[in-house]
Amino acid sequence: MLANMTAPLIGVVAAAAIDRLGDPALLAGVATASLIFDCLFWLFSFLRSSAVAFTAQSLGAGEIAELPAHLARGLIVAVVIGAALIALQAPVAAILLEAIGGSSHVTAAAKVYFHIRIWSLPFALGNYVVLGWLLGQARAKLALVVQLVINLINVATTMALVFEFGVAGAAIAPVIAEAIGFLLGILLARRITHGRLRVSRKVLLDGSRLTRMLAVNRDIMIRTAAMVTVFLFFTAQGARLGDVTLAANSVLNSSLWLSVFFLEGLGNAAQQVCGKAFGSGDRGGFSTATRVVVFWGVLFAMAVTTLFALFGAALIDIMSTSQDVRRVAHEYLVFVIVSPLPGGLAIVLDGVYVGATWARDMRNLMLASLAIFLLAWFALRSFGNAGLWSALLAFYAARGGLEALCYPALLKASFGRG
Repeated sequence: MLANMTAPLIGVVAAAAIDRLGDPALLAGVATASLIFDCLFWLFSFLRSSAVAFTAQSLGAGEIAELPAHLARGLIVAVVIGAALIALQAPVAAILLEAIGGSSHVTAAAKVYFHIRIWSLPFALGNYVVLGWLLGQARAKLALVVQLVINLINVATTMALVFEFGVAGAAIAPVIAEAIGFLLGILLARRITHGRLRVSRKVLLDGSRLTRMLAVNRDIMIRTAAMVTVFLFFTAQGARLGDVTLAANSVLNSSLWLSVFFLEGLGNAAQQVCGKAFGSGDRGGFSTATRVVVFWGVLFAMAVTTLFALFGAALIDIMSTSQDVRRVAHEYLVFVIVSPLPGGLAIVLDGVYVGATWARDMRNLMLASLAIFLLAWFALRSFGNAGLWSALLAFYAARGGLEALCYPALLKASFGRG
């Protein structure tokens, strides 16, 4: 949770630094491009999730020799995806920025940021695999070290480069940070395995394990694509309400991601403990782990909601100097205050589902939640930005609620009657 909480600070620092340049369109442009990268990272977050689940399940089953293979398979997929996106960066940027919309000034700033930061992808996706592999073995302290190094370097280089290079400086910072973090992660992996990271071709290309890994990854990616669609749609509709509203929503979302990433740490813990219990066939341990993480998820969500209620307005004022942006952000702050409550349950149950590799069911429930979001927006669209935020709250509630409803049947199907 500590490691994850530092991640959205990157967005907060970048937004604050860009805002000091005095042009709301630059802030909106960086926020738009950053959202695209957030969506790309979410889309391929199956690299981390599957690494956690498969590593934890192998650990629970006593298959220690299989651990390096999980790392190697994930890194191969990460490099291939990263290289492909770099090669396709021009059409990807054109399609996504056109879909989001925004003024010509906003789009120009977004393009500058996008075409530089895209070079961080192979390292960033590789870091997903390394972090998932570490978390799957319950090596949370090492994962914390890697994540802190990445994020602190990112924050420091952002502050150093933005005032010198503007939008380009904000994009260069994550490239440097992700590359250094990846190198550190590989060095730690070599230390853990005592230098035995090499995996035989036979083990690496084991047919049954590859098929299962690809099937789980496919379902998690589809599930994540549905979630990405929600946030791209949210941003696109915000852009149509004007640059000030788009900038205000970006400030609010940066604040919201503080809670999301913080609670995501508990989701990561759920993936590991539930995955280990699932791999060992321990129904009692799995049920207990689920109850514990759900309890703490709700408790922490309530705490975050209280903090936003007390300090949310001050955080907005720190992140933006524009009076217009501050005014609009204050008007819709209540939605950020309420969001952790439905969002916390969804995040924690996502971790439970990933740990048990109930990927197909998670995929189907996310598609249903996407439909609920679109229906809610359609019904509330006349309320403008308030309707948009209300639809997002409905999406959070649908995610957690549907997963909670389906949990008993999935538990019975996986373990039999208790």
